[in-house]
Amino acid sequence: MNKAFPYSLVFLLFIISITSTSTSTSSSSSSSSSCPIDFSYVDTLPWDHSVCIDPLGKSCCQTLLSFLGIGLAQHLRETSLFQLPNSNSLSSCLLHLQTKLEPLALASRVPMCFNSTQFVGSPSHCAGIITVQDWIARVGLLTPLDTACKGDLEGLTECQSCVEAGKLVNEQLYGLDPNGKKCFAFTVLYAAGIVNQLGPSDRGTATCILGLPLYGSAREKEMNEMSGKSLMIWGFGVSGAVIGVLVSVGIIVLYKRWDKKKKQNALHEDYVTTFRANYLPNSGAKWFAVSELERATGGFAQKNMIGQGGYGVVYKGTLSDGSFVAVKHVVDLDSKGDEDFLNEVEIISKIRHRHLLSLRGCCVTSDDLKGKRRFLVYDLMPNGNLSDQLSSKERLNWPQRKNIILDVAKGLAYLHYGIKPAIYHRDIKAANILLDSEMKAKVADFGLAKQSSEGQSQVTTRVAGTRGYLAPEYALYGQLTEKSDVYSFGIVILEIMSGRKVLDSPNSDPSSSFILISDWAWMVLKSGNVDEIFDEAIREGGPKGVMERFVLVGLLCAHVMVAFRPTISEALKMLEGDIDIPKLPDRPMPLGNESRKTSFGFSRFLPSERSRWELLTNE
Repeated sequence: MNKAFPYSLVFLLFIISITSTSTSTSSSSSSSSSCPIDFSYVDTLPWDHSVCIDPLGKSCCQTLLSFLGIGLAQHLRETSLFQLPNSNSLSSCLLHLQTKLEPLALASRVPMCFNSTQFVGSPSHCAGIITVQDWIARVGLLTPLDTACKGDLEGLTECQSCVEAGKLVNEQLYGLDPNGKKCFAFTVLYAAGIVNQLGPSDRGTATCILGLPLYGSAREKEMNEMSGKSLMIWGFGVSGAVIGVLVSVGIIVLYKRWDKKKKQNALHEDYVTTFRANYLPNSGAKWFAVSELERATGGFAQKNMIGQGGYGVVYKGTLSDGSFVAVKHVVDLDSKGDEDFLNEVEIISKIRHRHLLSLRGCCVTSDDLKGKRRFLVYDLMPNGNLSDQLSSKERLNWPQRKNIILDVAKGLAYLHYGIKPAIYHRDIKAANILLDSEMKAKVADFGLAKQSSEGQSQVTTRVAGTRGYLAPEYALYGQLTEKSDVYSFGIVILEIMSGRKVLDSPNSDPSSSFILISDWAWMVLKSGNVDEIFDEAIREGGPKGVMERFVLVGLLCAHVMVAFRPTISEALKMLEGDIDIPKLPDRPMPLGNESRKTSFGFSRFLPSERSRWELLTNE
């Protein structure tokens, strides 16, 4: 019997976790909606129905759930719907499955294993995901599943890689919806139904992803029977020769496997050695062993996960010396991920500043089971990131907001003027500003940072950053200067002062077009109601003149025209009141304003330019 790989049990757990033995599904229930699943694969797949001999039915339910999972994955493949449209459709499908199982005397097991609602679509199941389009909007067009779960998964290494990719994507979904009870189920269905080209009823897909126990194929049985008859006919002499040949073949196979393993180990060692050779040994940061980080984070336990995004997953941990750290697991699996990782290690190892998050150490490891893994270790910032603080119920007060803005400005000023060559961060945003126990801000995440070329502007084809924070000239034309960071800093100032999102819909209508926070603040300022820009938490009792000055500096920094923006050192002096703020130049109205759709600058992009802007600035 060809049992499912042990790793498939990880995927099988999702079925157990979302299902409880429940009330039976009545055969007389309404079936006004026909079943959209074709259960013909129940007759064709050589599945091991002996597990249903178990009187308690647990193993049997797992197997039947795997069967239904194949149908749901095929349904997803054909309709883009992760679950069935209504309870009537589910009831019809369960009756159909019962009919298929009657020849095996297993029809009575179906009501024991399923209930009438568990596979009916609902936005509450996982981050509001109903369709494949919803999935792409939440987790992106390309995930680790799309590279690790394609093709034949009958091989041990291929299956394990797919399972590991599933864990990463599930962690991402958990970050979006910690209460989503079926996110792992959606991950499994997407891997089996959308990613794998061979389809959910393929042997490898069914055993690895869905955990279905299968017997060996009919072809294998036929060859075994023929081999047995031949041995009886030819006798002991020939059988001895056959055994000798088999032993020889076995030795050759074992040698090839050993040789392949040796070469793979050499590749893994070369990968780690190359990183260590390029790592700056005099930076003061430590090279961690992966075992140290596993102990520190409890085996990278989900309960210790404190953040995640396109870059990877961050865990809190405690080192052997008792110090608290944040461990970032960088999950990019391509060579560009290696480049960004080494770039962050190299750049952040050079800088030491009280308002820049310093690197504690890093780790690179590689093996057959888990592939390449990269980690960055930082001091833990107890108060998290600025983005979370701005959306927290305990709102930041005015002194805290003022100090955070000044801290970020000082950190950027050091990057631009305190070292040579200057460093452009390229991803200044609220989520990349961390807060220590005293609410002092530190700029973090230097994976996209770039060193300048003697203060000259640069043109790059790889535009990197986050939607809403990118300077227009950089997003559209790849023109990178120190004022690209200044633009992002201006957006952050306006976020802090108003408590609003960078991109927001008027009247909280998600179907309407988004308006950029700088466009909104400019329109409010021009109307003469500057107080409306201030967050309610600081609107009463704060120094209105100082707060207005901060808003004006934010608008000036976030101007669409590069020439009107100050340098970060000038902006810092304006914030501290050391120099006057020049009169704010006019800026175009946002795209949504009908009277100014042809105005110059940020609001004037032609349709093709707007499309490129949306493409380049998506996270």
